[in-house]
Amino acid sequence: MNKILLHIEGFSILLMSLYFYSYFQFSWIMFFILLFTPDISMFGYLVNNKVGAVIYNLVHTYSSPIIVIILGLLLTSPIVVSLGLILSAHIGMDRMIGFGLKYPTDFKDTHLNRV
Repeated sequence: MNKILLHIEGFSILLMSLYFYSYFQFSWIMFFILLFTPDISMFGYLVNNKVGAVIYNLVHTYSSPIIVIILGLLLTSPIVVSLGLILSAHIGMDRMIGFGLKYPTDFKDTHLNRV
């Protein structure tokens, strides 16, 4: 049951991110170009599993887009707000399909399940 709730949570974050992205009328071209850029953090796994997990998790925790969005609002920077919303949409999409935060044991070991 907990796993299902985490998938629903991810779907909800994705929908909320899409709603606010649309509400602020940000560029959909930029959205689709940048949607998968947070996955560049997987290159940390080229060093080792521990470094990979730390870098991946720093980018893929909900704290990251919240900080970026707040920073964008404080700086009145629409581009920074849009980047934060793209990041939150990406994380929500990942959680919705079952990708979670990584354990340092292996890339496939996540807080949601083994991928």
